[in-house]
Amino acid sequence: MTRVSESKLHSTWWALRFTFGLVPFLAGLDKFFNILTDWTQYLSPIVQRVLPVSSMSFMQGAGVIEIIVGISILTRWTRAGSYVASVWLVAIAANLITTGRYFDVAVRDLVMAVGAYTLASLTEVLSKATSRDPVVRAVKQTGSVHAQA
Repeated sequence: MTRVSESKLHSTWWALRFTFGLVPFLAGLDKFFNILTDWTQYLSPIVQRVLPVSSMSFMQGAGVIEIIVGISILTRWTRAGSYVASVWLVAIAANLITTGRYFDVAVRDLVMAVGAYTLASLTEVLSKATSRDPVVRAVKQTGSVHAQA
């Protein structure tokens, strides 16, 4: 792999990582304040009927999960957090479809799920590629860039 293509690959990975780390974190945080929107409006009536808690309590619980997912993506658990985000976004889209409204948001969430899956896959590929690089292995083992010199 050339340095230019490697640089583009890493910049793409960082853009996805920041996006899928910050957006769930901020959306999760907003579940407690409703500044961006009234999140309960997106909850399907079908789901509301079976919930043992209020819609607001459920959305706050969802917010906690989103905050954890966002933090995991921004830290060393990028791959796992991205897979969780992908599944979470598909579940949100399914919920939105059962409202009978918000089909545009459901489609957007499905596209975002593909992006989160892409981040997880890209994280795996980059992790395997760097683990085969002798300089990277030496740095991880010794903590020094000069180990190969």
